[in-house]
Amino acid sequence: MEHALEIQLLDNLRPELTAFCYRMLGSIDDADDAVQETFIRVWQNWSSFRQESSYKTWVYRIASNLCLDKLRQAKRRTRPVDFTDPAAAIIAPSETLPDSSWIWPAPAISENPEDILIRKDTLQLCFITLLQTLPARQRAVLLLKDVFEWSAKQIGETLGMSPAAVNSALQRARETMDRVKRSSEEYSLMDVQPDQELLSRYVEAFERFDIHALVDLFHEEGFMSMPPFPMWIRGKDDLFKFFSLTRWHCEGSKFLPTRVNEGYPAFAQYMPSSDKTCLVPWGIHVIIMKDKKIFHIQNFINTKLFSRFGLPDQLDR
Repeated sequence: MEHALEIQLLDNLRPELTAFCYRMLGSIDDADDAVQETFIRVWQNWSSFRQESSYKTWVYRIASNLCLDKLRQAKRRTRPVDFTDPAAAIIAPSETLPDSSWIWPAPAISENPEDILIRKDTLQLCFITLLQTLPARQRAVLLLKDVFEWSAKQIGETLGMSPAAVNSALQRARETMDRVKRSSEEYSLMDVQPDQELLSRYVEAFERFDIHALVDLFHEEGFMSMPPFPMWIRGKDDLFKFFSLTRWHCEGSKFLPTRVNEGYPAFAQYMPSSDKTCLVPWGIHVIIMKDKKIFHIQNFINTKLFSRFGLPDQLDR
């Protein structure tokens, strides 16, 4: 096969392969690395591909093994709200954990709206979080069966398992996912359509830094988290204290609209630079809603995400 056709085959697989690796690993950077390493290994080993399985199965076997290797050496990624209790004392957060501790949002993986293998519902942050509770091999089996709709035989060929072992792993994975879905209120809110008026009011209140107006937008049970800080804040009283405490840092911020995880609306926050000459990246706010109020703001404080999302590296004041 000519090299050009080989590259075309790989490029056609890139979106769904990236979506698979992101679901497996919980980080778009790790997913990109895994896909790139998969392509390198495919090119290096092309001559040894004997076509005893399909080309696609062979590529997924390489990608799956890379993901399983990465996960063997890593702690499970999570979110602050699943990691600690809410803050007992409201202070400016200082302790952070490494980026590898947390689940991060992803920009658009596919430009093609017809790309059904992307399955947007299984790319939402809440679903990615629940997936991480599964052992790595069960996670791969569940994704290949329930998201990509592969047969047990094809999954077995990809993961080096018998069809019986695939079906056993699938049953255990589904049981675990059903249990964690039932216990996750955010999963029950996944189908709630974002309220554009509420989003607009949030941006307006934050850019004015009107703390009363901001806190009024939250649900009574509402909370806010800010990875890489494990600290998170629950309840209107503590949110009011926290916004008051961090006013000096956030006042004068501006938001740019963006989208995360295949279409969910989000906002990129730019804060005043230290010399006050411009606005610089700070965090990406993803808002979960309940009863037309804010239930959970996830403010992903990771400036590396801005370039990955195609966002500018600064704004004029």
